[in-house]
Amino acid sequence: MLLCEKGKGGLIMTVASSVKQTLAGLKSAQASFETFALQTENKQAKQLYQQAAQQTQAIVDLVAPRLQEIEQEEPQYKQ
Repeated sequence: MLLCEKGKGGLIMTVASSVKQTLAGLKSAQASFETFALQTENKQAKQLYQQAAQQTQAIVDLVAPRLQEIEQEEPQYKQ
């Protein structure tokens, strides 16, 4: 559940903006896993990081289309 404060200077957090933040965090984590995989020489760690990067990318691929749907549903995105 998102808490919203409306009014001058108030913070308005929409579902879309929350999902955007989440998506950005997922993309950052995915990139970090790829970087870690490239930097380590430990084969087990490299495999673990590569798997984590792939799994995180799969989540990004699921969430991104949902964000587009949400943006189309929210009034401030409709034109």
